[in-house]
Amino acid sequence: MAEQDKNTSENRPRLPSGQDSGPNRGRLLIWIVAGTLAALWAWSSIYGPQGGSQISYSEFRSQLQAGNVERVTVEGDKLTGALASPAQRATQQGDSTRYSNFTTYVPSFGDEQLMNRLEANGVEVVTQPESQFPWGLLLIGLLPVLLIFGIGYLFLRRMQSQGQGLFSVRKSKAKMYDREEEDTTFDDVAGNEGAKIELQEIIKFLKEPERFERLGGKVPKGVLLVGPPGTGKTLMARAVAGEAGVPFFSVSGSDFMEMFVGVGAARVRDMFEQAKEDAPSIIFIDELDSIGRQRGAGLGGGHDEREQTLNQMLAELDGFEKNEGVIVMAATNRPDILDPALTRPGRFDRQVTVNLPMAKARKAILKIHATNKPISDEIDLERLARNTPGFSGADLENLLNEAALLAGREGRDEIVTADIEEARDKVLMGLKREGLALTDEERKLLAYHEAGHAIVAAALQHADPVHKVTIVPRGKAMGVTQQMPEEDKYLYRREYMLDRLAVVMGGRAAEDLIFDTATSGAENDLKQVRKMARKMVLDWGMSDAFENIALGGQNGQVFLGEELSKSREYSEETAREVDVAVRQILDDAFQRAMDTITEHHDQLDALADELIKHEEVSGERVLALLKGEIAPSELVPDEQPAEEQDAPADTAETIENGQDDETAAHAPADASVASTDEEHTESENGQRELDSAKRSDDS
Repeated sequence: MAEQDKNTSENRPRLPSGQDSGPNRGRLLIWIVAGTLAALWAWSSIYGPQGGSQISYSEFRSQLQAGNVERVTVEGDKLTGALASPAQRATQQGDSTRYSNFTTYVPSFGDEQLMNRLEANGVEVVTQPESQFPWGLLLIGLLPVLLIFGIGYLFLRRMQSQGQGLFSVRKSKAKMYDREEEDTTFDDVAGNEGAKIELQEIIKFLKEPERFERLGGKVPKGVLLVGPPGTGKTLMARAVAGEAGVPFFSVSGSDFMEMFVGVGAARVRDMFEQAKEDAPSIIFIDELDSIGRQRGAGLGGGHDEREQTLNQMLAELDGFEKNEGVIVMAATNRPDILDPALTRPGRFDRQVTVNLPMAKARKAILKIHATNKPISDEIDLERLARNTPGFSGADLENLLNEAALLAGREGRDEIVTADIEEARDKVLMGLKREGLALTDEERKLLAYHEAGHAIVAAALQHADPVHKVTIVPRGKAMGVTQQMPEEDKYLYRREYMLDRLAVVMGGRAAEDLIFDTATSGAENDLKQVRKMARKMVLDWGMSDAFENIALGGQNGQVFLGEELSKSREYSEETAREVDVAVRQILDDAFQRAMDTITEHHDQLDALADELIKHEEVSGERVLALLKGEIAPSELVPDEQPAEEQDAPADTAETIENGQDDETAAHAPADASVASTDEEHTESENGQRELDSAKRSDDS
């Protein structure tokens, strides 16, 4: 306990010597204001207009005639004094009150006999000059003003102590990290070996500049980390901070933007001035695209705050004045929208790509995140790495974290395979939709739809192996057929793409063969195959009519300032031919799927029956069934009584068409999305690596 208190006290930030904390200064100001107000109140109570009980002039004459007035002070028309003995007077409320001091005023018409009566009764008379200015009333009126100014002063001091004062708004918000504070190194970053080599070269230049200068080499002024979200760009920058041994300034692109024009440019200047004072140093700007968007791409002119900030950034990077000893690092996942002047040689002239990790790198990342977690010996991290294609480093960290939470929820002392599988399904597809009751007919439709995907995937030669088939509703998906590639792919053959289309069409083909109908659950399937078929025709030259030509399509995202629609580079007649070629590919894919499930009709029925009873079937059992290693009659054991087999339809209120309000709102997308973009394209090494294949072909 003492050690913990010691660590806490050591980690607590210390203020510079001779500087009081903000709360202590504020507390002192409150005491000063309170003391001033109390003194003013006391002064006004003594010397204010109410020097005693306010009585009528008639009451004063009565007390004077009775000889009860001891002393009178005359100040113009005002008479104040004291009685020889306390007297009583009636109040407006009907009761009486005693008083010893009094205040009254001489009538405007005067009282010529007053002085004679005072002398006759032996009253001590004191005269004072009449006050020309009501200081008491003035001070009382100033009390609210003084209070408002005191509160305002306290508010401004607190803002200034937090770096938000009026004079600190132009200061840079960059935080400087010392080597003792930042302990992340390249040993904590798995994968991206090429990126680490590039960054280590910069670190060596900062530590040993003469090693490169004697050869005439110059260090790059700007290094741009480019890659998809979650791949570890910011982590790589933290590792540079830990390895460099030089001052490291970290700031986000959004920290430059304020509502006041010119603040962003002022903060850029201040940040570079600080970095030059501590040179050699490193500046890291996260989310550079927030200030580095292409100029002229917005609705405003050239004087808006963002463009002014960008202009100042360009001037500091490679302007008229030399900027030596300061290296600027930045990270973005949108390099396509950056201003060309920002990425030209001399500024961010070196781009380091941080890609999605491959299987070997995923295994290393899993080992790093598993160091502080009790992992069961039955878990094979190498197999888990192969089964998570398309996962970024952040996805893998989230996967193990979800598995740890699930194990803790079940009361286990270590993470087992079941936790990993459940966490993987949760990350890919979302939470289970508890309480969703489907009719027997809907469960049968879902089972045959997913069985159609699985049978076609297991039967075709170039399709990825089936990992699992389930009709458990998760997220927006009512059922999923998961496929896992045996290894990472960089290029895709035409045969693979055709088999891929047939697998996605397997669900619609099963609906047509078994029920002689079509359901809304195939909407995402049809959208996916249309996108892939058009890419095959327009971009990859995989059709008979357009074998060696890429007609191209609109790539990237349109943002304000660019043309909202790009002109087509081919004629209307060619467009009709493209539509015919796409339609031919889709028809052929559907026919291949129909022929495959017709050939394996018995296996389709058996797999659908097991899905209805157990809701989930592993890929190994699907493959064994297709190869004849398991007879269809052996696949579905009668393990439950009849009443328990029918339980899912009776566990909750039956919903019309098997959909609740949320499902009805997304009916086509939610019903049996076994081939959605998320489950079969991005998550199963599809769309992301299809884009990689396209980039490889373009290069």
